[in-house]
Amino acid sequence: MLSLLENISIHSRNIAVLLDPDKIELHLLPEQLKRIESAGVDFLFVGGSLVDGITFNEVVTEIKKHSSLPVVIFPGSSFQISESADAILFLSLISGRNPEYLIGQQVIAAPYIKRLGLPSIATGYILVDCGSETTASYISNTKPIPYNKPQIAAATALAGEMLGHDIMYLDGGSGAKMPISGAIISQVKSTIDIPLIVGGGIRTKEAIVSAFSSGANVVVIGTAIEESEGFLNEIASIKHSV
Repeated sequence: MLSLLENISIHSRNIAVLLDPDKIELHLLPEQLKRIESAGVDFLFVGGSLVDGITFNEVVTEIKKHSSLPVVIFPGSSFQISESADAILFLSLISGRNPEYLIGQQVIAAPYIKRLGLPSIATGYILVDCGSETTASYISNTKPIPYNKPQIAAATALAGEMLGHDIMYLDGGSGAKMPISGAIISQVKSTIDIPLIVGGGIRTKEAIVSAFSSGANVVVIGTAIEESEGFLNEIASIKHSV
């Protein structure tokens, strides 16, 4: 299997579905994954700000058992690691000023990730205010970048690239009222020379097309398929319409 970075070039358009372990019912998972694959999704991201109950590794192992799609960990903490995954986004919350999520959790996780031989992708993670406080901003105790300040987002992303991150991730957070604006996406994309992931508040086909048109290389969908699995039926043709 090609590495995540080889699959995601600065010119590619990929769709990822984010699966939150707290919202997964294992007996329904095989059929859900079948529908996701049929929609032409490229990646499965797994993670959440909170994981309660079922163990994280059990969820990832079960997903791998029923899907051939690359499974990438999108960790909310150092506890969200599994050797069954294909890769992990090694996130640093560069939009915040909380050292625990800039480097603290990473110090705890790094030795374990290395022992497992789990491929890690250095990812600059930027939270953007999309109309409501999200679990990510609350748990991390960080203030998102204002929605109408694309220049701050772009400067933050550039700093992350200069610090050595391989991918940049703009996120409105789970349950965001609206998607990240095209102005922010396009300004960040024109400023950096690495692939760009965009997620949060994306609930319509038009929002996906807008994110791609503005420069996103990966668009992440989560809450939308939880609210309406019929949304998956609209995804297959999207990458070819922009």
